[in-house]
Amino acid sequence: MARQQQHREPQEGPSYDDNVVKVYRCSKVVKGGRRFSFGALVVVGDRRGRVGLGYGKANEVPSAVEKGRKQAIRSLRSMSVYGSTIPHEVRGKFGSSMVKLIPASEGTGVIAGSSVRAVLELVGLKDCLTKVYGSTSPKNLVKATLKALEQLRDRDVVERLRGVSLARAS
Repeated sequence: MARQQQHREPQEGPSYDDNVVKVYRCSKVVKGGRRFSFGALVVVGDRRGRVGLGYGKANEVPSAVEKGRKQAIRSLRSMSVYGSTIPHEVRGKFGSSMVKLIPASEGTGVIAGSSVRAVLELVGLKDCLTKVYGSTSPKNLVKATLKALEQLRDRDVVERLRGVSLARAS
């Protein structure tokens, strides 16, 4: 049921790609039978370091996706991305899901499941290895991936925070 969709925003301003990670179907029993509603987990990014997450609910799938997309655009955050991979290994935890992001050499590609891959590709990473521990719930995995990306620090930032000059690795 994991439906993926990508398109560009038609109006002016910054353009964002979106990815529908998962569509959830919920039903309630009423007098005449079952009534369905839908929830859509949407990730939006510009592939240059900005990414956001949205969850929209409605009685039809397209409405839920559009609500999720609008919420994701409102929740855009900047992440530290350097080149095609990440500068160091990080772990992100949300609920009972844990995601480990590992730097990869050029040409490796994004080795990840669909939920984590959606976030990594929309933030602009091209080479990264991942490992998931615990629950594989898409909502928690996407949030854990965002938490992991927020922990990334570049060499200049670490030197400034510590007040020292780091030696170059050979």
